[in-house]
Amino acid sequence: MTDIIEGTVLKGGEFIIKDSTPEQTFIPEDLNEEQQMVRQMCKDFLAQEIEPNRQKIEKQLDNINVTLLEKMGSLGLLGSHMPTIYGGMEMDTNSNTVISETFGPSGSFSTPFAAHTGIGMLPILYFGTEAQKQNYLPKLITGELKAAYCLTEPGSGSDALAAKTRADLSPDGKQYILNGQKMWISNAGFADIFIVFAKIGGEKFTGFIVERNSAGLTMGAEEDKLGIKGSSTRQVFFENTPVPAENILGEIGKGHLIAFNALNIGRFKLGVMCMGGSKGTINMSVKYANERFQFGQPIASFGAIQYKLAEQAIRTFALESTCYRVSNLLQEKKQEMSDKGLDFGQAQLEAAEEYAIECSIIKILGSEVVDYVVDENVQIHGGIGFSEEFGAARAYRDARINRIFEGTNEINRMLMVDMLFKRALKGELDIVTPAWAVQKELASMPSFDKPSGNYAEEKQALKEFKKLVLMVAGGAAKMQMDGKLNLKVEQEILMNVADMMLEVYNCESLLLRVEKLMNHPNKKIGQDIYDAILKTYFHDANQKVSKFAVDALASFAEGDLLKTFLMGVKRFTKYPPVNVKQTRRLIAAELIKANEYCF
Repeated sequence: MTDIIEGTVLKGGEFIIKDSTPEQTFIPEDLNEEQQMVRQMCKDFLAQEIEPNRQKIEKQLDNINVTLLEKMGSLGLLGSHMPTIYGGMEMDTNSNTVISETFGPSGSFSTPFAAHTGIGMLPILYFGTEAQKQNYLPKLITGELKAAYCLTEPGSGSDALAAKTRADLSPDGKQYILNGQKMWISNAGFADIFIVFAKIGGEKFTGFIVERNSAGLTMGAEEDKLGIKGSSTRQVFFENTPVPAENILGEIGKGHLIAFNALNIGRFKLGVMCMGGSKGTINMSVKYANERFQFGQPIASFGAIQYKLAEQAIRTFALESTCYRVSNLLQEKKQEMSDKGLDFGQAQLEAAEEYAIECSIIKILGSEVVDYVVDENVQIHGGIGFSEEFGAARAYRDARINRIFEGTNEINRMLMVDMLFKRALKGELDIVTPAWAVQKELASMPSFDKPSGNYAEEKQALKEFKKLVLMVAGGAAKMQMDGKLNLKVEQEILMNVADMMLEVYNCESLLLRVEKLMNHPNKKIGQDIYDAILKTYFHDANQKVSKFAVDALASFAEGDLLKTFLMGVKRFTKYPPVNVKQTRRLIAAELIKANEYCF
């Protein structure tokens, strides 16, 4: 891989072909005093307003979601990511990441909060006219208005452009008449405005801002859901619903740009909230493991439980490393765009577009890490974990939706690889040169020089993992160019490549953080524990990337070509074995002593 010049910032997806340095990488320990104060304010709100109302939220009693959103609005928490000219606080991206993380453990309430501040508000900020922004954003920021986003229909989900909702211009040209049906609409029960997508004339996919009191707009009953029961989810119907022509959002026929761009930052925030939820759930796991006695001792003393606690923490720590790395990339890109003269919203939009691959990575990792954490939390609790009287069951149910929200994880995996290939074809990323270099390396004798220096083995392994991604992706792309493979049909191969990319980015983010922590004034524990997390993660990643690579290669290569590729897999996955029993015990001991997530 190519070492980049210190001080430069990697472009989106460029991590596959270039390396970063710890100095370039933002880690949560870098958060400043003001950002820590933001965290404390959010923690106080969580403890004072959300925790005491868990049951009300779960049963949607006393209009509790509306009350909480309005209280958040009074504190500025609904407009922390909005320009000051509309009443927002215009906080930097890292501060907003802190807010999302801290509200991660808020259960069902995370959905109305995220839907309102994300896909409810951002389309207006990104694509609204100045009149639309002035009319709606100030009231959305204070919580006087609440927002919902209407994209999904009975016949269109991931395939958003298959929508059937129709908009027709009235004879006088002053309004559009909407007819159709939307489903799975978060906040529908109390929202005041709806971002709605419809096809003008049945063809031009377009966004609209629709007010709740519009004639012909009606709701279905509350959905009886598996989880996030405390969030309002209803169908929304439009029957000859008039919408003023000035409420078209963005350009006619360009609704897909709104739908897809609003999702980029939504994916990032969802993954961050999952990370915060994982931390909160680990606290639940550790406390119960310390309190529950069996055979005369706390279950936290048993190796099988220590494995679970440690693995929960390892995955969450790696995810946190990746979240804040991407958070700062988004912030730096936003600042770069602002310096070039773009307004606040456009700069934010450009940053999210640049790092769309990384946003998908965060969404996938976050939703799958929290799924693991809540599942093991139930297991640690045993029978009590299966009871609705305790928080473990609720956390388990609530987490499941995250792999579906904001584009399924399968869609996001395919998008990652598709975006990478498209950027290469456009010349934005030079993947061909390093891919050819890997092919040439396969024909040469392997080097047996032993790496030296701090984390030399991990740095070497990371370089080899990246080569493996290039080898597999390059091989698949070559097969497609030769007409021997159709990757649009062979989705399993795309999934394999995406999984390799996920592991590489997480490994790199974790390594950069641990290396930076060596001399960091804000580190919370001994470096030996961080090292144990790093080595355990790399040990497991080595096995995973090998399997993903072999699965993909055996799907499209055979004979001597497959043998050559498989030799490459062996060459590029030589990270030495680690005594993971011992490293996990060290990590678990730190958790058990602190009685909480302490990293």
